[in-house]
Amino acid sequence: MATIYDVAELAGVSPATVSRVFNGVGVSATKSAAVRAAAEQLNFTPNRAARTLRRQSSEVIALIIPDIENPYFTEMARGVEDVASEAGYSVVLCNSDAQLDKELTYLRIAIAENMSGIILAAASDSTDLDEILATGRPVVAVDRGVGHDVDGVVMANRDAGRLATEHLLQTYRRVAYIGGPEHIETSSDRAEGWRLAHRAAGADAPLELLRFSSFRVDGGREAMEELLALPEPPDAVVAGNNLIGVGAIQVLTEHALTPPKIGVAVIGGLPFTTLSPSAVTVVRLPARHMGVTAARMLLERIRGDEQPARTIVLRNELQAASARP
Repeated sequence: MATIYDVAELAGVSPATVSRVFNGVGVSATKSAAVRAAAEQLNFTPNRAARTLRRQSSEVIALIIPDIENPYFTEMARGVEDVASEAGYSVVLCNSDAQLDKELTYLRIAIAENMSGIILAAASDSTDLDEILATGRPVVAVDRGVGHDVDGVVMANRDAGRLATEHLLQTYRRVAYIGGPEHIETSSDRAEGWRLAHRAAGADAPLELLRFSSFRVDGGREAMEELLALPEPPDAVVAGNNLIGVGAIQVLTEHALTPPKIGVAVIGGLPFTTLSPSAVTVVRLPARHMGVTAARMLLERIRGDEQPARTIVLRNELQAASARP
């Protein structure tokens, strides 16, 4: 029986392109015609091949995340495991450390071990899914996009940045933003929310108060130190994720500038801090619900759902600090 690789070779395209054609994903008319002609010549039946793949796959799914030490991702993993376990599937948790080479290794392991599907929080916007998609295995992206037309579950990130900033601007004048790497959609979208909030308040966002770092505690610490060293430092800061918030608060504590002396809003719940929770504004992100939703979407694909790829956007909730300067 002809395989997707045979069709790709005859049509002069990649296996991923063949997969896109038969999954209804946008491909040029020329390539689509070449693929369909090759499939007809080889008597290739994509639906039959997909069913065969599912029967041969193990009842195991891979969850690939960039930082296993971040409670946000472990909370999301709990949601994935709850749904998968109930459906009779096991979950293999893989930590990419936000490194593309490690991520690709785990994707290839998923293929080699005949895993049924993958839930992926991508290491970068350069993540390569061609190999895994060419096998017909479903992928669900979480927390951020992957540059491929696959199912996704994301947060309303611009809204989170906007809500946090708007709240601080009610009391403070110079509100900074510290995000993770700029090329990560989650970080750049939350920074855009920071810009939109300033614009809505009638002023341009102060770009000297914008910092992109890592999504880790040391990233928050480094950026907060830089901001405090400015000739005119901020009087409030939006932390782009939970660990950045921890790092920023550590530095503020060391400088005797704990909230409300300098206002702090954190996107994502603080995993640990010596401050009273009421001193910090938090935009709560439903991480566990993200995992639950992603797992359900993946199981639908494993069971044969062939509808066009869709993205679900989860809303967030602002919990305002009670303390004021």
